[in-house]
Amino acid sequence: MTEGVQSGLVTATQVAREAAVRQAPNGIHYAAFGDTGIDDPELVRMVQAVPASVAAALARKVYYFVPLALAEGRSGSGGHRSGKETTMISPVYTADLADLAICHRNVALGAGEDAGEGVFISTRLLSDRFSLAFEFFINVGHAFVDEAGVAESFAELAWSQVVADVRGETSMDAWESRALAFGAGEAASRDGKPRIDEKAKTDYLEAAFSDAVAICLLSLAVDFDYSELREREYPLLAPQALAERLRLIARLFPPNPDYEFSIRYRRRA
Repeated sequence: MTEGVQSGLVTATQVAREAAVRQAPNGIHYAAFGDTGIDDPELVRMVQAVPASVAAALARKVYYFVPLALAEGRSGSGGHRSGKETTMISPVYTADLADLAICHRNVALGAGEDAGEGVFISTRLLSDRFSLAFEFFINVGHAFVDEAGVAESFAELAWSQVVADVRGETSMDAWESRALAFGAGEAASRDGKPRIDEKAKTDYLEAAFSDAVAICLLSLAVDFDYSELREREYPLLAPQALAERLRLIARLFPPNPDYEFSIRYRRRA
């Protein structure tokens, strides 16, 4: 990617040094760099949608909204996890760089007691407000669960839905780990009940909880229809079951002032 560097790419660590980091009223640290395509009031509104009780667990995170984030030496697009490659940032959008970009990159910043992590989100790779907000909130959800774990009340609710064989799930990770946890393809134990894979169950509850946090936060920032959450790879969790999870998240983490959580149902024509 040497040619790319010469044409204007900068390292993520350089962006972290130069970008003006702000702190939202809820405590989230964030910055915008380059031609992001996001109006500042819209960005502020999205960041502030994170309840203060969730934001408190993210003190060592800084969210950088950049046009495109790329892994140096990357030969194709796709994937989200950070790796050993240097993360490069394009301050502008081009179609060629977009083909090499990824939705986000996590980059270690600082060292020792000052160590933190920058999350660089590609705003121009995400085609609309819904996609950008969801990408941000999914990152927030995973980071929150990494720090705070899974709320016991949520674990009880989600697992009761699994036991009741409620259809669908909220992400591919949750769908796959749920199947593994509940003994898919495995023989029953002596009492006739399916064997539970405890590690897979833990993975499932973490995935389902982070999904539910992300979807709940998304609902605070963007009006969207249930069907917009659907993906081809797995069936989406049944509406009533999803609503139960989201209501619980809203009770556990009350919205900040000027934000309202609500679920509205439409009657069939």
